[in-house]
Amino acid sequence: MDFDFTEDQESLRDAVRRWVDKDYGFEHRRGIVKVGGFSREAWDGLVGLGLTALAVPEEHGGMGFGPVDAMVVMEELGRGLVMEPYAQASLIAPAVLSHAGADIRAQWLPRIAGGEALVVLAHQERGKRYRLDSCSTRAEGGVLSGSKSLVPCGDQADAFIVPAETGKGIAIYLVQKGQPGVLTRGYSLQDGSRAAELSLDKATAVELVGPGQGLAVLEQAADIGIAALCAEGVGAMEKLVAVTVEYLNTRKQFGVAIASFQALRHRIADVKMQLELARSMSYFATLKLGDEPAARRRALSQAKLQLSQSARYVGQQCVQLHGGIGVTDEYLGSHYFKRLTTMEMQFGDGLHHLAEVSSRMQDQAGVFA
Repeated sequence: MDFDFTEDQESLRDAVRRWVDKDYGFEHRRGIVKVGGFSREAWDGLVGLGLTALAVPEEHGGMGFGPVDAMVVMEELGRGLVMEPYAQASLIAPAVLSHAGADIRAQWLPRIAGGEALVVLAHQERGKRYRLDSCSTRAEGGVLSGSKSLVPCGDQADAFIVPAETGKGIAIYLVQKGQPGVLTRGYSLQDGSRAAELSLDKATAVELVGPGQGLAVLEQAADIGIAALCAEGVGAMEKLVAVTVEYLNTRKQFGVAIASFQALRHRIADVKMQLELARSMSYFATLKLGDEPAARRRALSQAKLQLSQSARYVGQQCVQLHGGIGVTDEYLGSHYFKRLTTMEMQFGDGLHHLAEVSSRMQDQAGVFA
């Protein structure tokens, strides 16, 4: 199988990388963290690159690019520790809205493509432990009541994609911010990014997907989010490994660079192996997004499990290889570690996906056949 990227994809990678290097440096990012973890200026930079139109169909003002192009973008955003909710607003939201009626698609997809509307998925609830098939938020007659947690940039978003129980199954609704019954409370996460609690009290909503297909579309949205996280994680780990190798080559003990110590060389080799395992599973996840649901769900859980394991190993080893400086707020390595740690908890942690992979393993060795 050919894993080479096309010229257009490499050009896309270069464009995003140049923007990250020029407009999203480490000190600039620290400034964004201090003001709450979201920058409208940075978001406008992504809009200016055309990235918000990447996954929107051409008939609605987008570019209609595919999952591999999105993976390329997410790797570079991960490398730069970009905190703005690109995957949520520009990959997941268009995918869900594509299942809605023609009028809703015509109203919202061009606004998402042009960066005029920030629409994010609000699906996680307290006590549900990453389960998508259980929902406490209720929908009755086009109004929603309930609460959602850890909504990405929820207090900055213009609208929310909200799963709710109808009594006949889970349906998916669009709830606009600023109307009666919609309250948000923003806060910062461990990695400096922004999230919010969303409270709905008889809030008016528009149905996007009915209860017959709601859960299936929600699972597809979560899988797109997982694939994006895997790619972002690869970019973040790749940069962290490069920073660590540079440190090992410059830090000296006993008059020589510590990179010459065999024990440290073996450890960095193990780190690179985990990075490559995560990279291969990221490719696997992206290529499986178009498969039928059962195969796709299993593949994405496998990829997220590998990301969780690799992120933990790479983050811990790279911090330890740096010594004391590796945990200081002034050093960029600690921020990559924080992002990787937060990433493990999003769209299901390692234990959750280990259980998912185990439950979906139907193959036997023949012993019980």
